[in-house]
Amino acid sequence: MPLPTIRSFKAGELPVRVFATSDALAQEAAASARDVLCAAIQARDAATMILAAANSQVAALRELVRLGGVDWSRVTLFHMDEYLGIDAEHPASFRRFLRERVAEPLKPREFHYLAGDCEQPLDECRRYAGLLGAQEIDLCLLGIGENGHIAFNDPPVADFADPHRVKLVRLDEACRRQQVGEGHFPDLNAVPQYAFTLTIPALCAVRRMLCIVPEQRKAVAVRAALEGPIQPACPASILRRQSHGTLFLDADSAGLLTR
Repeated sequence: MPLPTIRSFKAGELPVRVFATSDALAQEAAASARDVLCAAIQARDAATMILAAANSQVAALRELVRLGGVDWSRVTLFHMDEYLGIDAEHPASFRRFLRERVAEPLKPREFHYLAGDCEQPLDECRRYAGLLGAQEIDLCLLGIGENGHIAFNDPPVADFADPHRVKLVRLDEACRRQQVGEGHFPDLNAVPQYAFTLTIPALCAVRRMLCIVPEQRKAVAVRAALEGPIQPACPASILRRQSHGTLFLDADSAGLLTR
């Protein structure tokens, strides 16, 4: 049974649901993800999903693992970004984050990883773009960064009409400071300056988007995304044009909204 929301509304074309707690948010987002995957498997015997690796996603991923009900042997997974120059065992590696929290407990059919430590980064962009382009993607689970980014599409590099699916970007300092604040790196100098990211058109091209954004520290970015101009200065503002998406907030992340 769906959990009660504090309120639901639309921001542009985007459905928004606000929950009293981050736990309720995570439970409902995970249940929605499970339903999308099960419907895809029933329709064509396979499902594909793109995942974010971030602190904001931990509870929802944990709940998705706990729920069950998905035949993971029929699911192919991608992730949406990775630091350039770190290997798969680095404590901050997104490959490691998702391998430990998703791939190992669920054993999906396949998990296509972005190789942050590859020797030829532009070749890696082309390789991963080819994998993404070879199939339609059923579901994307994503978050919103403190600077309004989605994936590593920070304001200086975000492009709503990007012709590429995957690109190499220089990270905004605000983004890098967030990684320090979340405990992934000891200081700013330790955070890589470059990363791979799926582009905004690649993220928005999926069949369903579920955007999971708990915590008070995201409240400024959420307000900008939902109430400010739709522009690359707040990359997440593009979500307001995604009728196939749903934004899940808790009372804290929605705390600065005027409605």
